[in-house]
Amino acid sequence: MSAPERSAAEPPASPRPRPPGSLRIGSIAGADVLVSSSWFLFAGLIAILLAPQVEAEMPGLGVWRYAVGLLYAVVFYLAVLLHEASHAFVARHYGFRVESITLHFLGGMTAVDGEARTPRQEFWIAVVGPLTSLAIGFGALAVLQVLPPRGLLPLIVGGLFISNIAIGILNLVPGLPLDGGRVLKAGVWQVSGSPHRGTVAAGWGGRVTAVLVLLWPLLMQEWLGWTPTLVTWLVAAMVAMFLWVGATAAMASARLRSKLPSLVARNLARRTVAVPGDLAIAESVRRAQGEQAGAIVTTASDGRPTGLVNETALAAVPDDRRPWMPVSSVARTLEQDLTLPVDIGGEDLIKAMGRRPAEEYLLVEPDGRIYGVLATADVDRAFREH
Repeated sequence: MSAPERSAAEPPASPRPRPPGSLRIGSIAGADVLVSSSWFLFAGLIAILLAPQVEAEMPGLGVWRYAVGLLYAVVFYLAVLLHEASHAFVARHYGFRVESITLHFLGGMTAVDGEARTPRQEFWIAVVGPLTSLAIGFGALAVLQVLPPRGLLPLIVGGLFISNIAIGILNLVPGLPLDGGRVLKAGVWQVSGSPHRGTVAAGWGGRVTAVLVLLWPLLMQEWLGWTPTLVTWLVAAMVAMFLWVGATAAMASARLRSKLPSLVARNLARRTVAVPGDLAIAESVRRAQGEQAGAIVTTASDGRPTGLVNETALAAVPDDRRPWMPVSSVARTLEQDLTLPVDIGGEDLIKAMGRRPAEEYLLVEPDGRIYGVLATADVDRAFREH
């Protein structure tokens, strides 16, 4: 479960803070490989559940039978890591930057910066994970053919066969946040031309899957006469909640992204007046009011823009001090990330604002001329109104 990202040709972004409770164990495809603390809970659970089978295969191991279960958990998650790494390598192939691969209680997650640009990218980044798991499963089946029928090694390899085939098939279920949901999204996107419709369809697929998972123990009891245990119900509820929350979050994100194309900096720009940085605040405000400008930019002696007057700081200056204070005293120094191209919009605009949060940004034409000032408050207002 990932999302494409920035081109590898771009300068590297600043390191993201590591999620609390996670341990870094290495890197793959330029991304940190993290192990969540919940993995240790899963490993302990596997060791306990597998212990009776280990004892049956090799009696007399004592407490070491739990060590075999822990070994299986490690091997199992190496297979999960290969599943996630396949997502990462294909995302890198399409020019996206992979931020991290996290192994957790319910499997793994590959975090990729951005969204697929085409249905083809969405399809291949998603489908390669389940295909990798199926390949591992059938590889384990081939190895089983040359192993003795009993023993610890056949037990572990057989477990890899069953678990990876199950992971591969389940991940192809057409519902978000499963990989199959992204495959469905790619298909709907290809047919309809709308990634938003694809996400909504796959989100509903995920919700339906969540309900079926929650009812699974009851259905098994009805059809097969199998009485589910409390653990079965708890696991079903946990997985169902994971699917429902993931599908709902994806649908909410799609609704937000559908609004982004309407956000264009040029359409939201405030009329701007440029004044020397040493000009008094009172005179600067008078000129802005005279030109009906909603923002003030300070300039150097050569006309080069040097700062953006902050509305909050300007409002805090008492009237009796405005004739004596230079306008540069209430201006934020114009750093590189505070200057944006006037035609930037959509997701690129949101990313640019996220890289350097500020109240105002200077908008410039392709030839470097000042067009106006973009206020974050105006962007927020436009986003809410659409």
